[in-house]
Amino acid sequence: MRCPFCGFEDTKVIDSRPSEGKKRRRRECSQCGKRFTTYEVVEKPILMVIKKSGGFEPFDRSKLIAGIMTACKKRVVSPDTVAGIVDGIENKLANDMRTEVTTAELGDDVLAALKDIDLVAYVRFASVYKDFNDLDSFIAIIRELGK
Repeated sequence: MRCPFCGFEDTKVIDSRPSEGKKRRRRECSQCGKRFTTYEVVEKPILMVIKKSGGFEPFDRSKLIAGIMTACKKRVVSPDTVAGIVDGIENKLANDMRTEVTTAELGDDVLAALKDIDLVAYVRFASVYKDFNDLDSFIAIIRELGK
């Protein structure tokens, strides 16, 4: 770490502690003796979503939350629960060190979570995600839930 006062490259860490999701480090320059603070943050790679059309776009957390909230409209599913679903999906992808994910994988993950939380929201999300265009599609997924 370069000293911001004299530019010398050898500094030592005097104190280190967590601070708001970051690592706060108090440092001292070996040459001029001045102290300064640095913050260490884990750099996450950008997650890209592969669309059905084959195009790419950056993962947008708010877009996924909005889709789930639409499915949960007038249901007893809290915004914290929806945020928890998205957090779980993001954490799973980050732990797997993924930089790309398909819309199909995202949709399947959301459906798996909604199935345990609210079946009506599950059917609503599935109807948009799986592009239902007739009554038989709805009947088939409801029968599947009944099993």
